[in-house]
Amino acid sequence: MDDVHDFLNYLKYEKGFSDYTIKNYEIDLRNFYNFADKKPLDIELIRKYLRKLYEDKYSNRSISRKVSSLKSYFKYLESEGIIKDNFMRLISNPKVEKTLPNYLNYEDLEQLLAFPDRSNKYGLRDALILEMLYSSGIRVSELSNIKLNDINFKERKILILGKGNKERYVYYGSKCAELIDKYLKLDHGNSPYLLIGKRSDKLNEREIRKIVTETAKKAGISIHVTPHTLRHTYATHMLNDGADLKSVGDLLGHESLSTTQIYTHVSNERLRQVYLSTHPRAHKK
Repeated sequence: MDDVHDFLNYLKYEKGFSDYTIKNYEIDLRNFYNFADKKPLDIELIRKYLRKLYEDKYSNRSISRKVSSLKSYFKYLESEGIIKDNFMRLISNPKVEKTLPNYLNYEDLEQLLAFPDRSNKYGLRDALILEMLYSSGIRVSELSNIKLNDINFKERKILILGKGNKERYVYYGSKCAELIDKYLKLDHGNSPYLLIGKRSDKLNEREIRKIVTETAKKAGISIHVTPHTLRHTYATHMLNDGADLKSVGDLLGHESLSTTQIYTHVSNERLRQVYLSTHPRAHKK
């Protein structure tokens, strides 16, 4: 398993992947090696492993992720000269049905953002987390790693270190600025990070996810809400209100416009629903 350890370090220190993503890679690779049970690594073993996943009723989406993990891993082994024949090139990902990203409508969003009790330190922090995720569209890993010296308070922008260690600026509005100001006036300790936990250390990704999901449940939001839901909501609302696709993609830190285009499907579906519900010739009889 030394090769797995080296690969995970490569993802962390050279590719700049988040701890959450690296953990998923580790789980996928350990599951594969448990199945392999010291058998020779070849294409027949891979096929047997995939058959076992189908027999165990894994979804195509889950299997596709595991295949992608193995492809990245074997590509790394090939690049390091550990293997000569990368047989994972012969394996195709199962077809996965594209689903529209989950996002909040304006009413549910306002209900969620207004829910935390801002009269105490942790309620104010939770309100800031929600507002920051929606106002800037950043990933949960990016939010966790924001340091105070990354923030330009005057211009309301934050320098973000995103995937692949690529830097970009994101922006936030007046409501978020007000929350940041109130939060930093409280006892912040000596931490260089914006968001801190009860022990005055950096608030990690797992803690932020828990705060977002539990707050949404308490606020009575009917759908399952994660930090990524707020990122999807940010992009969808921006496009609905007239932002162009490339600008939204740049703000989100997408490498390709094709990644951002999923949100046009959301906007198009909204337009379809508006048409069906309002045009006289589209009404159901």
